[in-house]
Amino acid sequence: MKHKHLDVLIIGAGLSGVGAACHLSRKCPDLRYGILERRKRVGGTWDLFRYPGIRSDSDMFTLGYNFQPWTDTKMLADGPSIRNYIEETAEHHQVHKKIHFGLKVTAEDWSSEFNRWTVTALNEETGEEEVFTAGFVLNCTGYYNYDAGYTPKIPGINRFGGDVIHPQHWPDNYDYTGKRVVVIGSGATAVTLVPAMTDRAAHVTMLQRSPTYVASVPEQDLISKNLRRVLPEMLVYRLARTRNILLQRTVFNLSIRKPKAIRRLLLAAARKQLGPDIDMKHFQPHYNPWEERMCAVPKGDLFKVLREGKASVVTDHIKNVTKTGIKLESGDWIPADIIVTATGLDLQMLGGAELRVDGTHVNLSNTMMYKGLMLEKVPNMALVFGYTNASWTLKADIASEFVCRLLKHMRKTGAEKVTPIDEEGCGSDVNFLNLRSGYIQRADDRLPRQGNKDPWQNLNDYLHDLPAFRYGKMNDGHLKFETTNLHKTKRNLVQKLLSNTLNIEAQR
Repeated sequence: MKHKHLDVLIIGAGLSGVGAACHLSRKCPDLRYGILERRKRVGGTWDLFRYPGIRSDSDMFTLGYNFQPWTDTKMLADGPSIRNYIEETAEHHQVHKKIHFGLKVTAEDWSSEFNRWTVTALNEETGEEEVFTAGFVLNCTGYYNYDAGYTPKIPGINRFGGDVIHPQHWPDNYDYTGKRVVVIGSGATAVTLVPAMTDRAAHVTMLQRSPTYVASVPEQDLISKNLRRVLPEMLVYRLARTRNILLQRTVFNLSIRKPKAIRRLLLAAARKQLGPDIDMKHFQPHYNPWEERMCAVPKGDLFKVLREGKASVVTDHIKNVTKTGIKLESGDWIPADIIVTATGLDLQMLGGAELRVDGTHVNLSNTMMYKGLMLEKVPNMALVFGYTNASWTLKADIASEFVCRLLKHMRKTGAEKVTPIDEEGCGSDVNFLNLRSGYIQRADDRLPRQGNKDPWQNLNDYLHDLPAFRYGKMNDGHLKFETTNLHKTKRNLVQKLLSNTLNIEAQR
């Protein structure tokens, strides 16, 4: 099935895709756009993940959109609340009518002959292929494989007599009442699951190979709660958003400049929360703050269940899995009825779609990112990827705003094609993400590169990106705009007609 040609095609209806559509509706209302979404509902990550306690690891005043206030007082919101927020935003801005559900994008092909993208999608319910064409493609598919998470090889896991579950595929209405649960992992998912499962489990053990920095954050934003009594909702939201952005950036900058001081503060706070009976070795990472992403827990809920004995943490390596538990390299043994492999994500760009320009496959690992948004030598495309050291949506918002500015500039100048070009040799062999996290290192050969200077260097700095994305010059020497002969002829004809009309008026 072939669909009508669109000005812009958005891939993905999660947090980024819905936000991009709202920005287009608000800033470029004359453009025709559509959204392709593989799932049956909006939400993306927040529709897929349904494990116990699923919540954001960024505060909602910065994870929320800059145009749509988050009206709850929760700092870290639960997954269903975030999905509802995305859905309500889509309906409020009428973008839900533009979404084609149940379509998995398999290929994106650019034709320089026609200056357009042909996007092929598979209707997974009928098996039918559907084809869309568009002048510009905005990829908002996130950064991981929705079909499967990452699970390392665990010796003897097939011998285990209980259930083995990856959080990405949590069974509906799964009952773990009275069970001994081992959660393998130490990232955001693990520190969320452990306190959430103690409500019914007999005991929950977090088994980690190495510790992660875990910081307690307030459960409620009491300042905003009180300000709502006297100030408009949007103003309260913007004040909280600004405050949290500055706080995040300050902590990050101090972590880079004074890592030892910030490490001492983080460990002291954890020690105070844990109490005297928990060994601090489980919360002392072997790296500096923000070399990997930090974990946040609301009101110290992880520390609380550890203090109360409802959960425990073990730092060790797995020797093998037996029918009834896990044997460790140290010789210790952990009994288990359920093993949860919170071992991370499998990174995947473009939702796994094949990317081609004029029939030639684009190897992302050999391609630089312009402003962490567009691909070098790939025309009329943007790829929204949020911050790794702050809230995802901070970058997604301003990235979508930049795309709107770009599209308006192209329409104003008659350009049909825009391509990021590196004419200075700014390339490097460093991927465009700035973290040492295992899931990023594993996917290094699948990630685009970053350059050694602006605008090819990805600084992950909102305060740097904000003015550059909103007010920076379009003709910056790195974006090549092209107009076809047909458009040049039309423009010259209009100018000639206008000139003749003015001459006639002058003669009168």
